Amino acid sequence: MPFRIATFLLASLLGGACAAAILGWHFAWLGAWLGAVVWLLLDAWRARRLLEVLRVDAAGLPSRGPGVWGELAERIRKLLRARELQTRQAEERLQEFLAAIQASPNGVVLLDEQGRIEWCNQTAAGQFGIDAERDLLQHLANLVRDPAFVAYLASWNYSRDVVIDAPSQARGHRSHSARLSVQVHPYAGNRRMLLTRDITSLEQAEAMRRDFVANVSHEIRTPLTVLAGFVETLQNLPLDAQERSRYLTLMGQQSHRMETLVNDLLTLSRLEGSAAPPPHRWTRIRALMAQCEDEGRGLSSRLSAQGHRLSFSMEADSEIAGAPTELQSAMSNLVSNAIRYTPGGGEIAVTWRLLPDGRGEFAVQDSGPGIAAEHIPRLTERFYRIDRSRSRETGGTGLGLAIVKHIAQRHGGELRIVSTVGKGSRFALVFPVTRLRQASAVSAVA
Repeated sequence: MPFRIATFLLASLLGGACAAAILGWHFAWLGAWLGAVVWLLLDAWRARRLLEVLRVDAAGLPSRGPGVWGELAERIRKLLRARELQTRQAEERLQEFLAAIQASPNGVVLLDEQGRIEWCNQTAAGQFGIDAERDLLQHLANLVRDPAFVAYLASWNYSRDVVIDAPSQARGHRSHSARLSVQVHPYAGNRRMLLTRDITSLEQAEAMRRDFVANVSHEIRTPLTVLAGFVETLQNLPLDAQERSRYLTLMGQQSHRMETLVNDLLTLSRLEGSAAPPPHRWTRIRALMAQCEDEGRGLSSRLSAQGHRLSFSMEADSEIAGAPTELQSAMSNLVSNAIRYTPGGGEIAVTWRLLPDGRGEFAVQDSGPGIAAEHIPRLTERFYRIDRSRSRETGGTGLGLAIVKHIAQRHGGELRIVSTVGKGSRFALVFPVTRLRQASAVSAVA
């Protein structure tokens, strides 16, 4: 009896434990399901928020995938494509920007914090004599050794520019040293951008301006000094009528010389500042040649008792388009120069002909002393003279060939000079076909 009771109690206790265990497992599964549902709801909420952001950033882009995750994937894909497109467009704009800098007439060099070359355009590479690819990440101060440039680059005081000579390896076959203006601009911390500019032509123009002012002052001062001396003589010394007449004649010559100089300067100024000559105003070459002949024979008789053997010939009677006064001035200058510098009794031949390519040539050939080769490139410079004393004696101002060159350029032509010492010189004006026509055809039309 006691054994049965004990057995019953033991069975009751085991059954209750099993029931409790089973009930615990049910609650555990229920908690797990509830947690999963909560996690899914939270994930869906976060996905919805992300989708709303993507919808704002990718507004107007339709969804192609099923459900939330499909739409998310589609919108992310479209956003990535849009970012790729923006990146490609930015790269294209960068290349366009670099191409624009590459085409700039000024040099551009970008340096990093240590002064090494990050990028430079071909203009700067040519000016500094460096290689735009090989010398990347090289210290610019090691490649350009000009002391003024090295000191300027290291000073970090870039309120002004520095002018240096171009490195010898960058000068090529230039006959003169090139001059560079370098300005540094810091950016992005300690990075620096160098802007370079070739100012060789500017310095040459400034030198020409200084020489021009000095030459004008010298040319005018000489006759003014002579005039002042004659005036003082006439005022202070008792002179007879013959001496007074001689002094007045010399004063008249000096005043005429100054007047000629001023007129030539005004002619040059007018040529440089006026509009191009008209392309449809025609003048017969025969008329221009006739006036040159009259002026040349008169000048020859005044300068030399023996005179000169002058000849004027035309192979074709043509008409030329342009300003008649300018053309007459250029042709007369060449004829008068030949007469002034050819000794008496010498031969001067003035010709007009049509070249095989249709261009027209007005040429003046003389038998004078000739010109050395080193002087020929500078003959058209203002006030440049080979023999200053002889030029002044014959009444030259040193501006004639400069005027001729300007007139030729304004009419699309060129001035050609060929000379041999002891054998004479040949000056020729060559005009383009577009400014010529046959006089006979014009007469027929008229």
